[in-house]
Amino acid sequence: MTTRMATESDFDPLLRLINSAFEVERFFKDEDRLNDARLHEYFRKGVFLVIEEDGHLAACVYVERNGDRAYLGLLSVDPAKQKSGLGRRLTAAAEEFAREMGAHFMDLTVVNLRAELPGIYEKLGYRVTGTAPFPVDQMPVTQPCHFVCMTKELGHARA
Repeated sequence: MTTRMATESDFDPLLRLINSAFEVERFFKDEDRLNDARLHEYFRKGVFLVIEEDGHLAACVYVERNGDRAYLGLLSVDPAKQKSGLGRRLTAAAEEFAREMGAHFMDLTVVNLRAELPGIYEKLGYRVTGTAPFPVDQMPVTQPCHFVCMTKELGHARA
């Protein structure tokens, strides 16, 4: 297994991986598919780190830097490989990548309806800092929801 930055040649497999991993959210989203245009926007603003296994993408995470902060999003693990530590491994790689880019904090958001997620991220050192509206104009939902905002201080880059 190797961890690397995604390239444009990873576009289609990345789109399939993310949509597959986020199938679990169909219970509250009317339209939960990431499309080409939105994925291109992510590529324009940040980077994807991927874990490749046997020539296939097994997991990915999006990282975007904004000043001394970075944003972690779209953490996606192939459903057949979930609960194998790939998410934790990729989160650590994203944090290290952000540190090396000069970020001091990593921020993320999770949907409040995914009640299991804040506890998972708290075990990784994140803390809840507040809430934010869910962008229902971009992603229609079938029930009221909001984002839970979390952050982690990254400390210094390792030598």
